[in-house]
Amino acid sequence: MELHTREWGSGDRLAVLVHGIMSDHRTWRLVGPALAGRGYRVLAVDLRGHGASPRGTGDTALERYPLAAYAEDLLESLPAGVELAIGHSLGGIVLADAVERLKPARAVYVDPAWRFVQTGMDPRVMAQLRHLTREQVVALSPTWEPADVDDEIAAAAAWDEESALALADQRSDLPARPAVPSLVVLADGSMLVDAASAEELTARGFEVRTVPGTGHTVHRDDPAGFLAALDGWL
Repeated sequence: MELHTREWGSGDRLAVLVHGIMSDHRTWRLVGPALAGRGYRVLAVDLRGHGASPRGTGDTALERYPLAAYAEDLLESLPAGVELAIGHSLGGIVLADAVERLKPARAVYVDPAWRFVQTGMDPRVMAQLRHLTREQVVALSPTWEPADVDDEIAAAAAWDEESALALADQRSDLPARPAVPSLVVLADGSMLVDAASAEELTARGFEVRTVPGTGHTVHRDDPAGFLAALDGWL
C-alpha cells in the first residue's frame, strides 16, 4: 500500500517519522521542521487507516490491520538511503518490524508499544478515544499548544478505529537486538516500557533515555526536551 506522506526540508540526509495509533503525520508538526533545520529532508507517513492513507481491506479488522502489513506499507512507500528513522508507540512496532530491510543508519523508538498486551491495554477503550472532546484533549495534555490540540482532534476524526480493535488479536515484544544503532526515548514513568523492560533493552544493546515530565506523546509534551534527548543521534 502506498502511504500518504508529509515532507519538510530538502537536505541531503533523509529522516523518516512514523506516528502512533490514532495519530498521523500531524503529530510531528514541530519535530519535522526542526529536523529540516538540521539539514534533513523529512518524510512523515500516515499509516494505513490513519490520516490521508488508504484503509485496509478484508472482511475483519484483523485482516485489514495486521501488524506485519504496516511494515510492508512503510517499505513500499519510502525511498532508499534513510539516515534517521523515528517511530512513536505503534510506529515503534512498525519501525522495528521494518528496520532490517529499511536499513536506516540510526533508529529512534519513542515510548514504543512493543509490550502493549502485557500492559493490559484494552483496544476497545482505545477505539473510544476517537470521540474525545477538545476539553478532554486539553485536560489530558495540558502542555500542548492549541495547534497540537487541533491536530489531535483532526487526526482522530480521520482515523479508522478498527485499527485499534485489530490489536486485540495480535501481540509484539521487545526486539531481540538492535538491527542498527538504536535509541529508545521514554516518557517519564512510561506505562508501556517499565523499568524492568528498560533494563532489558539496555542489556540487549539499546541506549535508553527518559525525558522528564513527559507523558506517552513525548515529542509533543516537551518538543525541546525530546530534541535534546536526541543529542548525538542527529
